[in-house]
Amino acid sequence: MARRVAVIGAGVSGLSSIKCCLDEDLEPTCFERSNDIGGLWKFTETSKDGMTRVYRSLVTNVCKEMSCYSDFPFQEDYPNFMNQGKFWDYLKEFAEHFDLLKYIRFRTMVCSITKRPDFSETGQWDVVTETEGKQERAVFDAVMVCTGHYLNPRLPLESFPGIHKFKGQILHSQEYKSPEGFQGKRVLVIGLGNTAGDVAVELSRTAAQVLLSTRTGAWVLHRSSVGGYPLTMVITRRYLNFIAQVLPSCVLNWIQERELNKRFNHENYGLSITKGKKSKFIVNDELPTCILCGTVTMKTSLKEFTETSALFEDGTVEENIDIVIFATGYTFSFPFLEEPLKSLCTKKIFLYKQVFPSNLERTTLAIIGLVSLKGSILASAELQARWATRVFKGLCKIPPSQKLMAEATKKEQLIERGVMKDTSEDKLEFILYLDDLAACIGAKPSIPLLFLKDPRLAWEVFFGPCTPYQYRLMGPGKWDGARNAILTQWDRTLKPLRTRIIPDSTKPASMSHYLKVWGAPILLASLLLICKSSFFF
Repeated sequence: MARRVAVIGAGVSGLSSIKCCLDEDLEPTCFERSNDIGGLWKFTETSKDGMTRVYRSLVTNVCKEMSCYSDFPFQEDYPNFMNQGKFWDYLKEFAEHFDLLKYIRFRTMVCSITKRPDFSETGQWDVVTETEGKQERAVFDAVMVCTGHYLNPRLPLESFPGIHKFKGQILHSQEYKSPEGFQGKRVLVIGLGNTAGDVAVELSRTAAQVLLSTRTGAWVLHRSSVGGYPLTMVITRRYLNFIAQVLPSCVLNWIQERELNKRFNHENYGLSITKGKKSKFIVNDELPTCILCGTVTMKTSLKEFTETSALFEDGTVEENIDIVIFATGYTFSFPFLEEPLKSLCTKKIFLYKQVFPSNLERTTLAIIGLVSLKGSILASAELQARWATRVFKGLCKIPPSQKLMAEATKKEQLIERGVMKDTSEDKLEFILYLDDLAACIGAKPSIPLLFLKDPRLAWEVFFGPCTPYQYRLMGPGKWDGARNAILTQWDRTLKPLRTRIIPDSTKPASMSHYLKVWGAPILLASLLLICKSSFFF
């Protein structure tokens, strides 16, 4: 059984991995190459250390109740969507509350992770690290790699003819920190992910003009939904997930397109999805307004650069471009691993449930937080770590490596022949993926059982937001505070909003209040009537 565990990185995934090791009575040692926790959430003025960091104005896309550690809710006065500084404060509070800092070795680079000669029997690893020029070698029973997606900037200059002639400034969004230095400039942003939208909007306030070039288009989501409630709490619900599994995809797509075009018509704004491209979503509250005001101009994909201008696929030309920002994403890699493991881990198709490499005869290495998800990465990384630590201890089993490799290899061959679509890079459904992991450790909430034992809680779990606390209600890692956290999640949501209370604002109860009071009895009565009618006929 594994005892000593090496955790690589002290970001969001690394911190949860340390805690999960301690919960399972394992001995973690975390190696962090910077001088602080938080990974990309620790803001710095420059990126000279080669690490990807957030820009100063970044605001979270997932609200606090949906993106917290499952046994450590945000303080009630924290805003629902917070800037990078506030979110980093939460990570620090989490680390201090569970006393995680003493397990972290800062300013320590991991040089190599290699199998021990007796790996097939012990599953152990040799880990070589370097601190202030001095190398150390240590033996670990298991390894948790928590280096994330945002390791190497993807800068595809070769895809843009004439880019080497261009005389203006060329940046990757990793280098962007604040709008200082862009005043009065004509800026071209290439790409349309969350970062591209944020950068374009922020620069539109200071730059002379911002051009935003996209090949695919995107559906633009707002942080708030109907009634001003956080969108992620409104749409991430078990009953909606159930309906989505039942309805045909064409119907779902029609409903989705209709709802998203209600706020503004994406085609009119140059944002609609290009025919033949996969649907893509970004979160941005201000981009449509900036387009409406003319401070951001949407452009098609870029065809060619000249010394000072850009030619686009639709034949239009934009002159006097001063700065080009490539918001073209990142690639991930594992330079400290040995081949063939290094290459295999970059192919998600060979990662069992996005966590365990398929080729290891001993399951003692886990990749944590590398999943692409329609929801909080923090919540999924925590469940991955809970599962991985129990696998290390031998309390959970996974299929043998021969079977996993055979299945992954067959799938890869079918994809290469065009028989099967490659979905390994698609974003996974939040509830389905978390339920899958939770089922592996016995922590998936049982809705029928909850309805029998605790109807009020069951109602919130099934019809309310699927918050991370749900995975602490039962099974290993059960938290006594989970029930209360679920029943008070709306109190914490509304608390930072209600800063101006008007004493005389008496009003009749809302429809949602009546639904909460009478919903369960009506539902039960309806089910009984349906059953009775079926019996009669």
